[in-house]
Amino acid sequence: MAQKSAIDWIASILVIIGALNWGLVGLAQFDLVAWLGGALGSWLATVLYVLVALSGIWILVKLFK
Repeated sequence: MAQKSAIDWIASILVIIGALNWGLVGLAQFDLVAWLGGALGSWLATVLYVLVALSGIWILVKLFK
């Protein structure tokens, strides 16, 4: 099994955050990313959403390599 690079670890953590966020949205109608982004500025929520999406794509590509 190959070792994970730093980008692999970061992507994995962001995918987990995204999954937990969707779980909270589904179970409690609470969007943690929007809440955090709202506290720090709406642009930050957008950046977090984009990073989670890019991480998902990264993991998906690595999965099928």
